[in-house]
Order: sequence, then C-alpha cells, then structure tokens
Amino acid sequence: MQKRRQPVNWFRIFALAVLIGGAVYFERSIVPTIPPIGSVTPTPTRNPESYIADAEQLFREGKLAQAIESYQAALQANPSDAATYLTVARIQVFLGRNTDAQTNAENALLLNPNNSTAHAVRGWALASQGDFLAGEASITRALEIDPNNALAHAYYAELLADQYISGSGPLNVIEKMTEESRVALSLGQGSLEAHRARGYVLEVTGNYQDAIREYETAIAVNNNIADLHLALGRTYRLLGVYDKAFDSLNRANALNPSDPVPDLIISRIYFEIGEFGKAEQYAEQAVSDAPENTAYHGNLGVIRYRNFKWDEALNSLNYVVNGGLYNDEFVVEPLALQPGRIAEYYYYYAFTLLRLERCNEAVPVFQQIVNTLPNDPYAANSPEGLRLCAETLAGGPAATATLQVTAPPDVTTTP
Repeated sequence: MQKRRQPVNWFRIFALAVLIGGAVYFERSIVPTIPPIGSVTPTPTRNPESYIADAEQLFREGKLAQAIESYQAALQANPSDAATYLTVARIQVFLGRNTDAQTNAENALLLNPNNSTAHAVRGWALASQGDFLAGEASITRALEIDPNNALAHAYYAELLADQYISGSGPLNVIEKMTEESRVALSLGQGSLEAHRARGYVLEVTGNYQDAIREYETAIAVNNNIADLHLALGRTYRLLGVYDKAFDSLNRANALNPSDPVPDLIISRIYFEIGEFGKAEQYAEQAVSDAPENTAYHGNLGVIRYRNFKWDEALNSLNYVVNGGLYNDEFVVEPLALQPGRIAEYYYYYAFTLLRLERCNEAVPVFQQIVNTLPNDPYAANSPEGLRLCAETLAGGPAATATLQVTAPPDVTTTP
C-alpha cells in the first residue's frame, strides 16, 4: 500500500518566507543602529552661538564665573574661536584670575599672533603677577600693532599705576600713567576698562573724588561687576566716607562672595573706628576665603590683640613671622619684615609675646624692627616694648600695664 501525500500548505510557506526576510532585514538594517548596552546615547550638538548668548546674559547679570563656564562650553564646540578666548580672558581680568587670563590670551595668540587685544590682555595678566617687564613688553607690542587700541592703553595705565605703588616705575611714571589713562578714555569712552583705569590712576595719586566719579561711570555701564564696586568702596574708605564704603563693599561681596578683599577692607574700617568685634568677624571671613594668604592671618591677629585675645592673636600673628600649617591643611608661608602693613604684624606679634610674658621671644623681634626699619613708625614705638621687656626680665613693673599702640598710616590702596 502507498502512503497518501499531504497537500502543499502555501500559506505556511509564505509566512515562513516573510519571517526569514524580516529576520535578515532586522539583522542588516536595524541591529547596526542599536547602541551597545551601557553606551551613552548621543545628544544633538548645541550651537556655539547659543552658549555665547547665554554667557553674554550672565555677564550682564554679574554672574562672571557662570559666564566663563558658558563661554568655555562654546569653545569646546568651536576651539578655533579666538574672539571667545579673548572675551573669557577679559572677564577673568575682572575676577583677578591672572594666570587664567594669561592662558586664554595666549590661546588667542596661537590662533592669531598679531591680535593686538590678545597681547594687551596677556600684558595685564603678566603685570598683575608681578612681572612688570614682560607685561610692559606685551602691551607695547599690542600698541605697535594697533596704536588706537583703547583696551591696551587702559591696561598700560594700570600697569604703570601698579609700578608707581611698588616704587618701581620710571621717573615720569605719574605723567605717563595719567596720559595713558586719558588716551584710553578718549579712544574708549563708555568702556568699563577705560573708566576703571582712569579711576585707578586718580585713586593711587590721591584724587579720590575724581576717582569716584570714574568708578561710578563704569558702574553705570554695568552695575553687576564686583570689581568696580570693590574699587569704589576702597576709594570711599580712603576718603573717610565709611557709610558709602560699606555700601559698595557689601555690594561687591554680594556679587562675588568668595572674594576675601571686601571682607578685609571692611575689617580694617571697623578696626579704624574702634569696633573690634565687628572687625574680627570680617577678618575671620577673609581668612576663611583665602586661608593660605599670610597677610590675612596677620590682619586677624592685630584685631584679636585689640580685642584682648592674646593667645588667639599670637596664633594668628605667628603665621606671619614663622609660617605654619593652618587647620592641618593649608600651608601658610612667613613674610619677610618690610615697611607698611607687614611691619604692623611683626610689631603686634612682639607686643603679644610681651603681654604673655614671653619677653625672651619678644626682644629679638623688637630689635629686628628697630634694626631693619629704623625710619618706620613702628620702629619709633618698639623701644617702649624693649623697655617693658627689660623691666619684666629684671623683675620690675609688670609688662602687662596699659600699652599705647599707634595705628599705622596706609601705605597702599589695597590694605
């Protein structure tokens, strides 16, 4: 007997063919587009111009650090944009980020070695790090490329003003920085940097009312730049108008809370008017913002001395004379004795030792002040400390008798 044949099921064959074809299509067309497990899903690339628009708005609002971040995002998308490098550098100038400003100016120069503004910003950054020679050479190069670059003239005026303060400028430094600041204004009327430079030159030459007008003009251009409010507050302090100084310095603090300088200056104002409790509060904040800055520890120590906190004063002032490790984390380098504010710190350090009846340690410091700085105001008062120590060591009257400590005159515009 023969087995009966089953009829062909054409529907099953068709369905199988469709499945096989679908599997082949999936493998060849769909699988390659599926990212591996754990891989990052790509996102659309953002247009650099949108980052720049955000950064410009942040700058207008005074959010300079955030503006820099947005500009840097634009640079990641377009690293060949020399103009953005320069914009970032100019903002970093307002924040006092000297090395960062130098780096970005040099990035711009790599893209265009003949960019006048890049040379100018680089020169300002170098001078702000104490390298006046290289800074001046860079700004001079900027002016060779473009003699009408208002920013270069403004930065040159500030460089010369810094030289004037340090006593390292040319013989005609006052005339030269005055002329540069005027040229900057004539070429860049309405420029923040031009008015800031003119104000700074007027400030360091003691023309405080005129300096205030220039700073206020700059602030009118952009009311949200902490550096301008700081300069205005600093000048009001030098003029003795403390209420307006507080207003400007507090505004600077609000715009840039991490900057220790407004707190430092406020602490000095309270010190000068005898409100030592408030002075100590702001001095402590300055140290908290910049724990490695030796001078801030010295300032706090002097204030603590006037608050009769001898042990705490000695702890702070010791960083100035001997250095040390602050909070087991921050290295604080000692400062060599020199006229001005550092002499004040040494002076109070010696008197604090005297107060604590540690005259064996105080006498060498008093003698160092007298021998090193014979014409300094503190040298004139140090013999009194030596006399009291001599009596103490000889078993005479107590050295803890009331001591008249003379406050020093200001020797720079930034205490």
